[in-house]
Amino acid sequence: MLTFPLQKAHFTAHKTLIAHSADFEIHAFAYRSGIEALEIKNSQGHLVVLPFMGQMIWDAEFLGTDLCMKNMFSEPKPAKSIVETYGCFAFHAGMIRMGCPTPQDDHVLHGEMPCANMDTAWLEIDEESVTIKGTYEYVMGFGDHYLATPSVRLAKDASVFDIQMQVKNLASVPMPLQYMCHINAAYIDNAEMTQNIPDSTFTLRESIPAHVQPTEQWLAFNESMKVSAPMAALDQPAMYDPEIVYFMENLPDHVERAEFRMNIGDKSLVTAFNTNEFCSATRWILRSEDQQVAAYALPATCRPEGFLTAKANGTLQYLAPQETRVFTVRTGIEHN
Repeated sequence: MLTFPLQKAHFTAHKTLIAHSADFEIHAFAYRSGIEALEIKNSQGHLVVLPFMGQMIWDAEFLGTDLCMKNMFSEPKPAKSIVETYGCFAFHAGMIRMGCPTPQDDHVLHGEMPCANMDTAWLEIDEESVTIKGTYEYVMGFGDHYLATPSVRLAKDASVFDIQMQVKNLASVPMPLQYMCHINAAYIDNAEMTQNIPDSTFTLRESIPAHVQPTEQWLAFNESMKVSAPMAALDQPAMYDPEIVYFMENLPDHVERAEFRMNIGDKSLVTAFNTNEFCSATRWILRSEDQQVAAYALPATCRPEGFLTAKANGTLQYLAPQETRVFTVRTGIEHN
């Protein structure tokens, strides 16, 4: 295996080929905003990863299909919170705080990890795959202290890839843990969603976050969905603005490995994960003129309703001193 350390000096406005083989091409470049990016190509498509900005996956395209949500950002922007640069395919939400904060919470939307300034980044390359890794040490005087090690692995000739997060509590006291692998999949009209968990697992969100401005039409539609089966097709676009959100909890009671699909003709977007790692998932559908997303499966440790709500509901998890947890999600697109 070849290990290739990444330095910010490698990334300039001119796209540079830094590694290639019969199966991969890897380019480094910087957006006009100055954000460093790494493009990893194989025979089926490409990923664009931001190695020093929370290791976001900014772009993903495979099998000729753009997998990323429609958004208002032409490029990633320097940011401290995710709403300042909300245009990526996937980001890491958490780690000590996650979700939409209530007015009483002290954290930004989805916490400190999405836009984290990574301490290190490197590539691991072998004959079968390319993996980008990095580390981020969070430390706060009189507060929490952890090491996050995210990675993205793409195999040769693959149109699916693995997103992983490893987190270790470096403090001498337990650390609160809230984590979501936030995959902002593309909205595609009339796509059909399936999963290997029962409909009874789905709960429609009844609370309305501050950023959601409901209309009377939407309120009526939302009310009707409380007594119907979870939506299975994206066939009522006028009803998805504001957003529609479902929660799925206690997943280990139903399956060991959860698999969600969004079928689009002869192909399916897919997201799969171990429910012993992620006991919860969220479905988020939004179709406005500016933003269109069908996040059919967002694996998580709890609902994305903020720190205080999770604490009150008893769904807040903790890492013991020196304990490490690993979370892995496989996502992408496949031929049916």
